Amino acid sequence: MSDEGDLRARAPRDHWNKVWDRSDPDRVSWFEPRSETSGQMIESSELGHEAGIIDVGGGASLLARRLLDAGYGDLTVLDISEAGLAAGRERLGPRAPSVEWIHADVRDFEPARTWDLWHDRAVFHFLTVAEDRAAYLGTLGRALAAGGQVILATFGPDGPDRCSGLEVRRYSAEMLVAEFDPGFRLEESSIEAHATPAGVTQQFLYARLRRSG
Repeated sequence: MSDEGDLRARAPRDHWNKVWDRSDPDRVSWFEPRSETSGQMIESSELGHEAGIIDVGGGASLLARRLLDAGYGDLTVLDISEAGLAAGRERLGPRAPSVEWIHADVRDFEPARTWDLWHDRAVFHFLTVAEDRAAYLGTLGRALAAGGQVILATFGPDGPDRCSGLEVRRYSAEMLVAEFDPGFRLEESSIEAHATPAGVTQQFLYARLRRSG
């Protein structure tokens, strides 16, 4: 990677560690207490409780708790920030060992296994550089099993153009599907108004895609 690329790669790590070092996990703008839409889409996937699920960027999210409560037993959380992962482990307390925690940048993560479902709420929209999106999708391609499913949540067409001090890309369902190769098909999508802890409304797009077998 070039020096410029190295700097770009390091910046997100430093940025997100600082975010978690200074922020209450329940007060960040993307916090949601129940992960309702993600949970509903995972149920719509009709995967059994034995399915392998990876939550990308899910460090301090409460999704892992929801899935453990629902009976899912093969859960992985990947995050670029060790501080975010520490917050997630603290949330789960004695149940934290039930989840595999991976500290890695999704753009250069080399998976040692595959998962049946890839979940990402609010990571992909931070990838404003085409090279970074290609790297992300390359990792996804290596990590997702044949016939596996993807749930992505990004800012929608009328969502904010910045978040946590960084620029973002906004997506319609058509724009998001266009980022994937033809081996993926859209199963469902929806627009959601997310209320931040500060009372601001942000538009999110949720999409579930399936990879051909």
